[in-house]
Amino acid sequence: MTDNQATLLWRPDPARVEESRMAGFRRWLAAERGVEVAGYQELWEWSTDDLEAFWGAVTEFLGVRFHTQADRVLAKADMPGARWFPGATLNYAEQALAAGADDDVAIVFEREDGLSSQLTYGELRAEVAAARAGLVAVGVQRGDRVVALAPNTPRTLVAFLAAASLGATWSSCSPDFGVRAVADRFTQIEPAVLFAVDGYKYNGRAFDVRPTIAKLQAEIPSLRATVLIDYLSDEATAPDTIPWRTFVHPGAAPDFDPVPFDHPLWVLYSSGTTGLPKGIVQGHGGIVVEHLKQLALHADFGPGDRFFWFTTTGWMMWNYLVSGLLVGATVVMYDGSPAHPDLDTLWRLAAKHRVTYFGTSAPYIQTCLKQHLKPAAAHDLSALRALGSTGAPLSQEGFQWIADELGKDVQICSVSGGTDLCTAFVGSAPDVPVWLGELSCRALGAAVESWSPDGNPLVDEVGELVITKPMPSMPLYLWGDTDGAKMHDSYFELYPGTWRHGDWIRITPRGSAVIYGRSDSTLNRGGVRMGTSEFYSVVEGFEEVADSLVIDTSSDVEGELLCFVVLAPGASLDVVEPQLRKALRSALSPRHVPDRFVVVTEVPRTLNGKKCEVPVKKILAGVAPERAVSRDALANPDSLTAFIPR
Repeated sequence: MTDNQATLLWRPDPARVEESRMAGFRRWLAAERGVEVAGYQELWEWSTDDLEAFWGAVTEFLGVRFHTQADRVLAKADMPGARWFPGATLNYAEQALAAGADDDVAIVFEREDGLSSQLTYGELRAEVAAARAGLVAVGVQRGDRVVALAPNTPRTLVAFLAAASLGATWSSCSPDFGVRAVADRFTQIEPAVLFAVDGYKYNGRAFDVRPTIAKLQAEIPSLRATVLIDYLSDEATAPDTIPWRTFVHPGAAPDFDPVPFDHPLWVLYSSGTTGLPKGIVQGHGGIVVEHLKQLALHADFGPGDRFFWFTTTGWMMWNYLVSGLLVGATVVMYDGSPAHPDLDTLWRLAAKHRVTYFGTSAPYIQTCLKQHLKPAAAHDLSALRALGSTGAPLSQEGFQWIADELGKDVQICSVSGGTDLCTAFVGSAPDVPVWLGELSCRALGAAVESWSPDGNPLVDEVGELVITKPMPSMPLYLWGDTDGAKMHDSYFELYPGTWRHGDWIRITPRGSAVIYGRSDSTLNRGGVRMGTSEFYSVVEGFEEVADSLVIDTSSDVEGELLCFVVLAPGASLDVVEPQLRKALRSALSPRHVPDRFVVVTEVPRTLNGKKCEVPVKKILAGVAPERAVSRDALANPDSLTAFIPR
């Protein structure tokens, strides 16, 4: 879709815009800094032209709780190696726990089987203090690593905040990860303490995690203590573990250790489809200021808002979700299958808890669309004012379904970013319209551009997504990357000094954006390059197609274009294939009609749900599966069998 054909789906209400934190920030800038900007685009331009002035203003306007002030905002602007707020000290946990009044609800939690609870900010502060005292009792100090094999629950959040309050570095995995996948992540960072649940529930079944705990204890010699969280049974026990109820010290006084701005807060991980997952280290200060900017300004959150995102602790969206505490919002947590007992589960949750911002993935929206769900007709979603989508490009049909089924007053916040920065650098703002199929704007402070292969900026053309100036939440370093070679190879090899993210993007003349999928899985047919998201939008628009994977086998010479499809129950490839070919020829080009359609039972996906395009391409080229992808990085490793050449 070209720019002049864009369809407007949502327009900001002027009265609501004036009440937003974004408008308040603009007024404050004019009054306190003499910076006057007419609207969002001018504000974005200023925020990326003068990084020091912008980020300094953010920390003051949004009330970052520094213990000692910085010598300056940005002492070194190189990438990699930028130095933000040197001399400043603060603590993420203190910032998160100070934002709400004692009686304000901090956490609302539900499990798929109906187990539920909630904590006020006062109760959360007390529980974090009790867990912090437990960590001190087992000898945890600043710089130690504390890890968790636990789901999206209040106790997981309590353990994280307790670790952060001490200056210990956090890392977590979802309990449905296999032993090898967890060990590949945790053994790298040599943790001192492991928090783990006794089990978890998913899709109506209970799973015992204790055998995994025993194997991890054997594989991680650095562990000084393992804390067992009784999640399925109050009576759960496991060898060489400390029960949660005896680990915590109720009545302990809250305390927070001030740490340098660039002190490691947590370690996140790349998908690890080949080799060990990269350990991505981000700092207290960088995450505080970036998440405050995103949640207060871009999402317009504050006390009284209820923030939900469907996620597990193995995805960066968990870290982003819990940062809702930074602005005094209520964090709504759900643990379980989004489709148990049916696909309406999350919408019922949103109605019950009066969710104001509902976050999910593009594939979930696509599934709701195909199942013809009508959430607003079936449930009271009158509190909902915004829906967030990430994890994959949201199709135009997905945009339209949200507008049709949730109402024209609900802002569609399609966002794109990454684990690497633990944020979205392209997304939405309360004062920017939403156009069909487009991400509304580039985030403040994010110098995002589309570049040609030779490094020239492009407007309204598809190019490499790059970030030309540093952001505070960029990795401090990659774990174990002592000489910086892995960091350079991951982000700076193609364009030295400029962050290359690995996505195709088009920036429209008005500043909105379209993401076209990963640039390392491009379809290049007859010299015409296309992102895979456009292909999936056409193919998966057919109700007969439940899922798909497109692979261009070309290397030095043009190879076959293959489309693997998972058919919906009762569908026949013989019937749907001619329709698919016709639609692809019309919507894309004759060059992008596959040479073959192949039926498979599953599309290989990472533990975080991303399609494995590049590993499958390698397997089809004859690379042994065990060299092309780590089975432990996959949610469904047996799905690879269908792609091994015979």
